[in-house]
Amino acid sequence: MMRYIVLITAFFVMGGCSFENRHQDLRDYIEETKRRPRGRIEPLPEFRPYKAFSYAAIKLRSPFERLKEEQKQEYVGQSVGVEPDLAREKEYLEGFSLIELKMVGTIEKDNVLWALVSDGQGGVHRVSTGNYVGKNHGRVINTSHGQLDIVEIIPDNLGGWVERPRVLKLEEE
Repeated sequence: MMRYIVLITAFFVMGGCSFENRHQDLRDYIEETKRRPRGRIEPLPEFRPYKAFSYAAIKLRSPFERLKEEQKQEYVGQSVGVEPDLAREKEYLEGFSLIELKMVGTIEKDNVLWALVSDGQGGVHRVSTGNYVGKNHGRVINTSHGQLDIVEIIPDNLGGWVERPRVLKLEEE
């Protein structure tokens, strides 16, 4: 009985494969593809081996820094006795950098000339000689109708301090 089942199954399998026209469209497509002209594959580009760069200047001075001798010469005599008063209470305009501050006018009251300074956030403040502005301990040393003369005290990168003059000019619109 088992032989007959195997024989009948084999007969149906062989019979199912005998239909030639069943996949004729697939056979036609394969033949058409074989008849097409063959393309030319471009050769791979020539391989150039990578040349490693050896950075030998790692121990040398950065080209973006000044020489230590130049720094020392620049600050000789300027940093003697100069240092900010860190114990003093900071004024409001010391919370802004000088780039943010703009002089927008002047006003005179009781024979004192006051400069009107905008903080860039919508506020305008009165500043006169002796007031402090900017984040670098900038003290106003002169107030005129066209500008504020300021002296900032900044670190000199040698462990001391140095004075740097700055000017805040009146901006007219």
